[in-house]
Amino acid sequence: MNETLRLRVNGQDFELQVRTHHTLLQVLRDQLKLFGAREGCGVGMCGACTVLLDGQAVSSCLMLAAQAADKELLTVEGLAENGRLHPIQQAYVECSGYQCSFCTPGFILTTLALLEENPHASEEEIRDYLAGNLCRCGSYVKILKSVKLAQQQMLVSKNL
Repeated sequence: MNETLRLRVNGQDFELQVRTHHTLLQVLRDQLKLFGAREGCGVGMCGACTVLLDGQAVSSCLMLAAQAADKELLTVEGLAENGRLHPIQQAYVECSGYQCSFCTPGFILTTLALLEENPHASEEEIRDYLAGNLCRCGSYVKILKSVKLAQQQMLVSKNL
């Protein structure tokens, strides 16, 4: 069965016909052609499908698309502005916080949720917050370095 669904994704409004059983991840990838969110495990354990829903990191593979209606949805494609990377994206580039990059969009969005919620997070708090994101390549040291650099840059830019 299909239903009409209104989604607000990366600041744009969409009206879509979706199957009632389709996940948010399926709709993002198949209908909106936003490929940053990726299916890794399909059961919400790896973080590859992470998107922000009203600022909160969620596993889009576990959510029905209809659950995102009337909410603000952000994918990694919505971070850069005017051709400039978001400070978190830039920090991941500068620190090589990736290897194969499969997990990187999920880590970046989880980092954004963390730093918006807790700009002064300690290293232990960063590790705890990112624990739901897995890196198959084991680039955790560089990921942590990326988060710390992004944290510093964002604190400076916000004069905190």
